Amino acid sequence: MKIYVLGLNHKTAPIAIREKLAFNQDQSTRVLVELRERYPDGEFVLLSTCNRTELYQAGPRKNDPGPETLAQFLADHCAVELKDFKEFLYVYRDDEAVRHLLEVSASLDSLVIGEAQISAQVKDSYRLAVAARTSGKVLNRLFHCAFASSKEVYTMTSITQRRVSVAGVAIELAQQIFESISSARVAVVGAGETAELLIQHLSDIGCHTITVYNRTLKRAEHMARRYNISAADWDQLQEALREVDIVVAAANAHDHLFDKTFLKGRRRGSLLIIDIAVPRNFDPAVNDLEGIYLYNIDDLAHVIRENIKARQDDIGLAQEIIADNVASFMDWFGVMDIGPLVGKLRDKFHDLSQRELQKFLSGEVEIPPLQKQKMQAAMNRIVDKLLHRLINNFHTLAKTHGPDEVTRIIESIIHHQDRT
Repeated sequence: MKIYVLGLNHKTAPIAIREKLAFNQDQSTRVLVELRERYPDGEFVLLSTCNRTELYQAGPRKNDPGPETLAQFLADHCAVELKDFKEFLYVYRDDEAVRHLLEVSASLDSLVIGEAQISAQVKDSYRLAVAARTSGKVLNRLFHCAFASSKEVYTMTSITQRRVSVAGVAIELAQQIFESISSARVAVVGAGETAELLIQHLSDIGCHTITVYNRTLKRAEHMARRYNISAADWDQLQEALREVDIVVAAANAHDHLFDKTFLKGRRRGSLLIIDIAVPRNFDPAVNDLEGIYLYNIDDLAHVIRENIKARQDDIGLAQEIIADNVASFMDWFGVMDIGPLVGKLRDKFHDLSQRELQKFLSGEVEIPPLQKQKMQAAMNRIVDKLLHRLINNFHTLAKTHGPDEVTRIIESIIHHQDRT
């Protein structure tokens, strides 16, 4: 048996590539069903989020479709040429694949480390595979191992509570100021990478009344479509500043874009402005206005530094937890292939003991039935004890030299017994 993962993510591929290989739930189900029909001996789980698309596969080494075939399969489903995204793909096998899934589930591989949403996304993807009957003995155990591992990481560390990105800390500030962040009206100024991070965080915490304002309207509309929010023309921003509750500003500019005049005539209560642009988008004098709370990137820097310092300890402990769980899974995985062979070996040994016992019992001396039963039981115990010691040694050998070497030894013993 073997395990591997084929995929791309925010580290290896730009959004222009990731969005072409994204699958919703219905599409994922169709992909899984077709994989089951094409490769009935294989197990498959498809994980697709805005930041990654990964196909996990487990199955016998023989008749394995292989990463290249599966990459072409995904390309065909998405109507994309394989050559257009092949350079962005990664493939992890066996223990590396196991470690990768555990790190993904524990949010150590996320765009924002500690983002707990990914754990729920992994669970949803696994449920789809179970419903499509494409997850079997190996992937069932692997994904449950990932769920247990991520729970242990979240319990033993504070990794999900320590934001280390500017966008993450900005959203935490908004949550502290507004009791019901989900009902807050938000204006996002800018449509670059930082603005996208802010929108992702806002969506994750349940805030959906978001409008993107950008000097290039098409770019704002493109981002709005990706996250199912609104986009508006730049000329409407001044009026919006009189109505919204939160402004997060991340537009590229050479000087201040907004001064006090933009905020005169507000008809609502307090306004939180988080200006994380460099140079700043808002004139610092805006903070002098009543009911306006302006924070810039330097105001957030101290929190970020403290979080980074604490996060390093958290990441180290999380990696230790994951390493232990990877080792535990691989201990099981390393010997699962030899189970059927051990069964054959057990049958061969018992057959041999029966033949030798029958030779002894067919002698000239008559042995009472009760004694025959006792002798039979004794022979079975001897065989089972010898097999138990052999199996323990097989397990040890599989961990140090791999299951293939153990398979070769057992098959050699069985072959020798067939010739005797």
